[in-house]
Amino acid sequence: MKTFIDWLMPESASTISPQVDAITYFIFAVSLLFFFIIVVGMIHFVIKYRRQEKLEKTSGVDHNTALEIVWTAIPTVLLVVMFVWGFRVYLDMSIAPKDSLEIKVTGQKWFWTFTYPNGYVSPGELVVPLNQPVKTLISSKDVIHSMFVPAFRIKMDALPNRYTVAWFEATKEGTFPLYCTEYCGTSHSKMLATVKVLPYDQYLKWLDDASSSMDGADPVALGEKIYARNACNTCHSIDGSSMIGPSWRNIWSSSQNLSDGSSVVVDENYIRESILYPQKKIRAGYQGVMPSYQGLLKENEIEGVIAYIKSLEDK
Repeated sequence: MKTFIDWLMPESASTISPQVDAITYFIFAVSLLFFFIIVVGMIHFVIKYRRQEKLEKTSGVDHNTALEIVWTAIPTVLLVVMFVWGFRVYLDMSIAPKDSLEIKVTGQKWFWTFTYPNGYVSPGELVVPLNQPVKTLISSKDVIHSMFVPAFRIKMDALPNRYTVAWFEATKEGTFPLYCTEYCGTSHSKMLATVKVLPYDQYLKWLDDASSSMDGADPVALGEKIYARNACNTCHSIDGSSMIGPSWRNIWSSSQNLSDGSSVVVDENYIRESILYPQKKIRAGYQGVMPSYQGLLKENEIEGVIAYIKSLEDK
């Protein structure tokens, strides 16, 4: 059963969570204590020394060495305790165990991808084994993002052109939300993912199945799945409405104007080029903000996207 103080924090689901929570509760309790002392003292003096017709003169004493030592020493001791305690927790959070499973995390507008040791890329869902240290090697393909998993008490910026590291060891099975907590543009609020924790044997089976799940799939169904999985839906509609990027509905075989004044016919080559090299031919009226999916999509997945766009043409 949760106590009142437990309701102040998200669910705890990693080995580091109790340490982070303990120091948070300590700082909160100290802050609450001093808030109480200051507010009660303030109210007391406001009432005692309020304006009156007959008010006794206060003492001329303006210095008390013992009192000054006390109110300097106590906060100093508390700050030293907070610093030492916090620094030890920081070191525990920063240094990953040697036997950690390393997974590469990449942020880009506006989705997360997770690359596993066997090369499999999972967009939008980080799947990890239970009771196994996981080291995330984090980077960004465009602007600064920030990976935050409240249940694990980890938060680390994803920076362009460099790697940052965060690690955790999940202690509970289940699915936990992952957020971007660094404003990164129009669809920042939609840059969501999940962390799924499985027993180790189930994790291995999932990784094996996921690595081969896209092979042989129906192209249109595969393309529809990628449209949602790779966050294409944050920029491209399928109902004709305008978003950050052009709608996919009824664009197949049409002629579209480009920002350089030329035009292009939307066919297999144009779509493939737009997926791999999105800055080459930018549609008129739109900004060139789409990231490259080179290395993120297999050839059959690109073909699936093409087939899905074809299927969105009104018959």
